[in-house]
Order: sequence, then structure tokens, then C-alpha cells
Amino acid sequence: MPQEHDTNEIVPPRVFVADRGDDRLRLDLVLCRHLKDVSGATRTKIQAAIAEGRVTIDDRVVSRPSARVLAAQRITLDPRGFAPRRRSVTPQEQPLRVVYEDGYLLIIDKPAGLVVHPTYAHADGTLMNGLLWRARQWTSGERPSLVGRLDKATSGIVLVAKTRAAHAALQRTLSSRHAEKYYVAVVYGRVTPARGRITAPLGRDPQDRRRVVVSADGAPSETRYERIDTGHLGGERLSLVRCRLMTGRMHQIRVHLASRGWPIVGDAKYATPPRAAANDEAYARAVGALAGQALHAERLAFDHPWSGQRIECTVPLPEDWQALLRVAGLSLAPAATTTPSGRR
Repeated sequence: MPQEHDTNEIVPPRVFVADRGDDRLRLDLVLCRHLKDVSGATRTKIQAAIAEGRVTIDDRVVSRPSARVLAAQRITLDPRGFAPRRRSVTPQEQPLRVVYEDGYLLIIDKPAGLVVHPTYAHADGTLMNGLLWRARQWTSGERPSLVGRLDKATSGIVLVAKTRAAHAALQRTLSSRHAEKYYVAVVYGRVTPARGRITAPLGRDPQDRRRVVVSADGAPSETRYERIDTGHLGGERLSLVRCRLMTGRMHQIRVHLASRGWPIVGDAKYATPPRAAANDEAYARAVGALAGQALHAERLAFDHPWSGQRIECTVPLPEDWQALLRVAGLSLAPAATTTPSGRR
């Protein structure tokens, strides 16, 4: 049994966005360039990591070291094997809302306010701490790893793999057009037209790397949306929308909707509350009661990589949303089984 399964140590993935100096270079050379601070990150080991499925470009597993990288693409590396030793993540007992589990994966309904993975600012009390506690009962060799993440302020579905092989297979599966990832959001303004797609390319804000902006040389991105209902709160028009992610960029839905003039209610990074609404008592109570922002990962559907069975999970809106919808006069229709603005 590999040594890494004998400890609770988690080596955080290395994530970076390719810059202009990386444009059209080989993937192994790009990684060599960005991993100069990592002891033992030789080109040979990097090529081995790529071949093992431990590198993704824009959330798609890439297994060829010679694959070409484009500027603004998001590259993620599982650095186990040559990364410096990191602080271990401690298993911590905490309630987890498990909506599906089998021998390969589990699906969690994450509440807003919960960080998914330890960081320097949040060393414990995260979803991963709770998953490690649960994993004490798993078969030897199984270990949780996140397949995609949600922001702290976003609630809803998080997919977790139990093995390295399951993680790689699920990443490939979710990159397929057969996979469906739906979100629900409450936004400022009247969303019109009622259905459509947003294809604005996205890249890091050069002034603040923690933000994402629409950029001509950014990564291709697509969000499909459908307006479900409209209402009013604090003298402002609000819309309830359902979105389907066709690509999985950082902050994609938040930035795409904001770029159309429909920022998400409660989004501290990309939305500024209208002055009239901010001074309205009903608005202050409803929005102040939200544990995060009005963005919820509602539904996930995909073909199981091993059984081929169609897995479909839908989680309801959190309780703190109910007051917001009620006071704004918004009603949520059932989740569709088709793509908004797409074919059946």
C-alpha cells in the first residue's frame, strides 16, 4: 500500500493560469517553468505526472506531455511524489449532507459558509476535514479528493472521489457534454432575453489575481441560462435564473452574469447592491439572512464511469433562500432535464 495512504497528509494541488510566456508551449515545459520552487520537480517526474492523469487543463485531464498550452488556460497539478512535505490535514467530526455514495464516489450537499479545502486562512473546519473523518471507515487505500470545488459563499453539490483512479475518471466524465451541472441564482435586474448563452472569454484580473474578468485573450467559456421568474425587492427588479455550465472556469457564472448587468445578490466580489435596495429594511433582512451569496449548485447528472448508470442528484435550495424568494415574490420551477437554450 502506498505510503501516502498511511497518513492524513494532504498535498494541496498547484493551480495557476498560463500567461503569455506559456502560450503554445508544451505542457511539460510550462510546468517546469512554473514549478521551479518545487524540490524534485524534474521534467521526467513532471512527464510521469502528466501520463498518470494528475494534470488538468481547464478541468480536463491531459495525458500527453507534448500537449500545447494556450494563454489564460487554468492548469491544475496533483504534486504528490515530488512536492515538498506539507502540513497534514486533521480528520474532524462534522455533519455532512451525503446525497449519494458508492464504492467510487460520494456527493455532498455543501452549505454556504463552509470552505471546501484547508487554506492558510482556514486551516481546519473545512469540508475536507470532515471527509477525512468519514473516510476512516472506508476500505484501505480509499481517500477523499474533490472533483471540482465550490466557493465558500456558494451552496450545493460537491462531487468527491474515493481513489486517484476515480478522480481522474470523474474529471473526464464531467468534461463530457453528456454531463449536466445546473446552478440557480438570484440576480439584480430583469434577465432578457429569457433564454440564452454567454460565451465571454474569462481570465485573471491583472490588477487582482483573486478576481476574474472578461478578457479578449481569456479562456473560452460558455454559460447557458434561463430566466425562471422575476420579482421586486427594495424597489429593485430581481430575476431568478437557472444556469448550466458548459465550461468550468473559476467564478464563471458570477462573472458571466455580472458582465450582462445581472450580478448575483449577496456576491461581495462582483456585485454592488443598488443604493435604494441597500437602504430598504425588507431587503436588508432578507439578504442579511443569507449565509453566503444567492448562488446554489442545484443539480448534477452524469454517467457513472464504471457502471454506466446515469447518476442524477438534485438538492433543494437552502432554508435561508426561502425568505428571500418569498419577500421578492419569486418562485422556483422544478429543475429541467434539458439544457437551457440547448437541445433535448
